[in-house]
Amino acid sequence: QVQLVESGGGLVQAGESLRLSCAASGNRFLLVAEAWYRQAPGNQRELVALITHSGSTNYADSVKGRFTISRENAKNTVYLQMNSLKPEDTAVYYCNAKFIGVGDVWGQGTQVTVSS
Repeated sequence: QVQLVESGGGLVQAGESLRLSCAASGNRFLLVAEAWYRQAPGNQRELVALITHSGSTNYADSVKGRFTISRENAKNTVYLQMNSLKPEDTAVYYCNAKFIGVGDVWGQGTQVTVSS
């Protein structure tokens, strides 16, 4: 059973940066991809960034050029570097891992608040 634990959220001002971390424990043998999603109050959860097992990445248009997803295999950790943050980036950010057969595994979420 894989477990994901996020950290790194907080309160920042517009234009500042944050780095989110997602540490995974358990069997990652059938891992296909890892991703970050976010959900703002009243909105649906949306994909922010994704990195495949082979290292390919994909980003939501709203964060392209500002956010970077990366993975450190030795630490079983995925990161989301968020630069030039905007108030509209305020949301709960969730780490996600996609497995063959098992499907999606989610972390507990971490709050990111960007003040104007």
